[in-house]
Amino acid sequence: MGSLASERKVVGWAAREATGHLSPYTYTLRSTGPEDVVVKVLYCGICHTDIHQAKNHLGASKYPMVPGREVVGEVVEVGPEVTKYGVGDVIGVGVIVGCCRECSPCKANVEQYCNKKIWSYNDVYTDGRPTQGGFASTMVVDQKFVVKIPAGLAPEQAAPLLCAGVTVYSPLKAFGLTTPGLRGGILGLGGVGHMGVKVAKAMGHHVTVISSSSKKRAEAMDHLGADAYLVSSDAAAMAAAADSLDYIIDTVPVHHPLERYLALLKLDGKHVLLGVIAEPLSFVSPMVMLGRKAITGSFIGSIDETAEVLQFCVDKGLTSQIEVVKMGYVNEALERLERNDVRYRFVVDVAGSNVEEAAADAPSN
Repeated sequence: MGSLASERKVVGWAAREATGHLSPYTYTLRSTGPEDVVVKVLYCGICHTDIHQAKNHLGASKYPMVPGREVVGEVVEVGPEVTKYGVGDVIGVGVIVGCCRECSPCKANVEQYCNKKIWSYNDVYTDGRPTQGGFASTMVVDQKFVVKIPAGLAPEQAAPLLCAGVTVYSPLKAFGLTTPGLRGGILGLGGVGHMGVKVAKAMGHHVTVISSSSKKRAEAMDHLGADAYLVSSDAAAMAAAADSLDYIIDTVPVHHPLERYLALLKLDGKHVLLGVIAEPLSFVSPMVMLGRKAITGSFIGSIDETAEVLQFCVDKGLTSQIEVVKMGYVNEALERLERNDVRYRFVVDVAGSNVEEAAADAPSN
């Protein structure tokens, strides 16, 4: 196990203001507790939420902020009470790193709905230190919020599954939408949407991708295996598809009308919102009343579900489609993600980027 350092200096790439520009930043990692693992970060996926947080789109950003919440790393030290992991294990860390462990969601092992959850970055840990994410050389994480990356899954491929993968898997499981033969729609074909197509197809569903234009048709059907493709502005095609879907997984992270999509749902169909949208959405009530339809939401997934989706992907031979970049390219990657110019997830090769060398002259706290 080795001796555990009470605190250590590490290097991450941080935003310092709402421009969202990231640059090297040296900070002190929180003290290692008895149930903590010290993680050398290998890879970290880039999520749309990283843009929202770095640019203060939600109005609650605290700076300096090191983003990154799709973290895959190697355990390099463990606390004396750690029982689940050992040095050398390849593990994943997702969106949250703490919870109260006493509320109903925590006791039901859906800790992502705990009102006192602690975000992996842009939050404050129980010791009063700010949490910082995976665009960094090292993290310290409680073993409860760590999952083992199963054999057969490359670490860079695992990173997007810790957010995008479990975000689509969790509602399908929670709402009883895992039965083969269901007809599902995936609204939006980005990092989360492309995993939605893959996971739903692996469950034996007939999958329709719904998009605002036809430019992703070939990708959706030829490369991802979708069964159908709908352009939402094609009124005739949308009308022909009315009452045809058991569910829609809505991954769109910006304001959009709901009524045209609600019309696609069968009786008792579910429209599941996954995108973080800071503006109110609206619809006329008969659109749900006259088909007993439901508009609902889902937020990432539990630690148990994260472990499940990782193994599910191994068992089904699923991988995420990624573009691996170095840390020095992260600002360009964030700009491209904001333009939807990625197929389909950026993953930063943190360990291969020499982030500590890059920070020799960087500001520190």
